[in-house]
Amino acid sequence: MTDEVRVYVEEAPGQRTEVVGPTDMGLNLMELLKASGYDIQATCGGMALCGTCHIEVLAGPDLDEPGDDEMAMLESLPILSPGSRLSCQIRITERIDGLVLRLMPQTA
Repeated sequence: MTDEVRVYVEEAPGQRTEVVGPTDMGLNLMELLKASGYDIQATCGGMALCGTCHIEVLAGPDLDEPGDDEMAMLESLPILSPGSRLSCQIRITERIDGLVLRLMPQTA
């Protein structure tokens, strides 16, 4: 069991930046991305109410299905893809190691 995970942010096609995060602090992916310098507004503070932490999962391990609150928020966004998720709803655990994502344009 590892105490950190690696996720990859696709900045442009073929250009990925590695982000390393601890699994023992109870963080979510939005918090890790903000702490790593990514410009995520997170207006609602991680309550799945604003959509400003919208990401697209491009590859990697299977994630749990979005909950009802997350799904309702995603369905209200103007841009939605099959890999759309709210990063505030993804916990940093060893299960997400190797995840590849892209930040979606903030429209809120």
